[in-house]
Amino acid sequence: MLFLGLLTRVLLPAAEPKHLTLETSLRLAGAANLSLQIAQERVVEARSLYEQQRQSLFPWLAPGLAYKRHAGALQDIGGSVFDASKQLGSGQFILQTQLELGESIYRTLASKQIAEATEAASQARRREILLAVAVAYWDLSRATVAVATTEESRRLSSRLLEQVSQAVKVGVAFAGDIERVRLQLERTETQCLQSRMETGVATTRLAQLLRLPSEIHLEPDLTEFIPVILVGTNRSVGSLIASALGLRPELRQSRALIAAARAQHNGVTKGPWIPEIGAQVGVGGLSGGRNGNFGSLDDFQDYGLGVSWRIGPGGIGDRQRIRTAAARLRIAELDQEKSGDDIRAEVIEAQIRAAFAGQQLTSASRMITAAQRLVKFTRTRQKFGVGEVMEAIDAEGELTRSQLAHLEAVAEYNRRQWQLWQASGLDISSDKSR
Repeated sequence: MLFLGLLTRVLLPAAEPKHLTLETSLRLAGAANLSLQIAQERVVEARSLYEQQRQSLFPWLAPGLAYKRHAGALQDIGGSVFDASKQLGSGQFILQTQLELGESIYRTLASKQIAEATEAASQARRREILLAVAVAYWDLSRATVAVATTEESRRLSSRLLEQVSQAVKVGVAFAGDIERVRLQLERTETQCLQSRMETGVATTRLAQLLRLPSEIHLEPDLTEFIPVILVGTNRSVGSLIASALGLRPELRQSRALIAAARAQHNGVTKGPWIPEIGAQVGVGGLSGGRNGNFGSLDDFQDYGLGVSWRIGPGGIGDRQRIRTAAARLRIAELDQEKSGDDIRAEVIEAQIRAAFAGQQLTSASRMITAAQRLVKFTRTRQKFGVGEVMEAIDAEGELTRSQLAHLEAVAEYNRRQWQLWQASGLDISSDKSR
């Protein structure tokens, strides 16, 4: 999919750019992402299954019509065989229920918990999609700004080439200096191509996440390309872990799955001791007679009630079912414990990476300031000796590298902030970018 999008972008003429903000991207992700839609449909399915289990606890109505005819030999209750010709017609309404009451109750409780687990899984998937879209958006923003940065560097290198060429003509610079500047210009051209390629890749990835046409040209809002704070840097690791353990939907899913497994375990240990109940109430009309005579229609009523227990396989004393349910419950408990350990490690790692990204951003800001001062001092020199030309080339190169490093530092910082937001389980509505 990614390769096809890049190939389409190369072969087709540039489309009208589509301007995009981070907020719009996140909103489109929630509405259009296929993985999220699948997760939401699974929630609908789980809720429907729960309703089916719940409705199985209620009786059902069974209306019906019947016709029966017999001709020929027939045996009576005393054993005598005789010829008979008769027919019978009936119509009835039956209100009936047949409940394995114990297991039905616990099965319904388990279905409810599974539905809640599925909903929590959908919320977890939503957070993963938002994280992926945010990271893709920052990658696109970084690549877009990098294109402008390398274009400016190429423009400056071209101007320096013109100046050195003029200086060579008047005899105040060496001819070899032209090749040095031209080499720097080629390096800048390569950086421009690299930045444009990265922009195409980032556009395709973001368009794929948002289910937009792969050939579309996305332009992010570059005023948003600044360091953002989703999780306060003064938050301790302990408070972030506590937040994650209380808010992460993955743990809510684990707790719901444990509750479902416990309900299933109760269904096979306690459920068989609750009797199966069968009840039936029927009303209708009956008419029949010999040969072709139906006679008169008479009404009738049927009532029935039964209570029973099941002993053996599938009922009381089925040790294998009990062992299976106990193992599933233990697996669910171990999965929750493992998820808690994984989330703790994820929060600690995300916090460390976010702090390091902040330090990198500070260092990159200082580096770009130093490079700007170096360029400023170099440009004030008017001579074109070998040393001065090399200094100018080195200064321009350092500035470009510093600018690109700063762009990467901003993008990395924002990516790490979003990953820390994801790990901590915080609500994005209460942790705005600042």
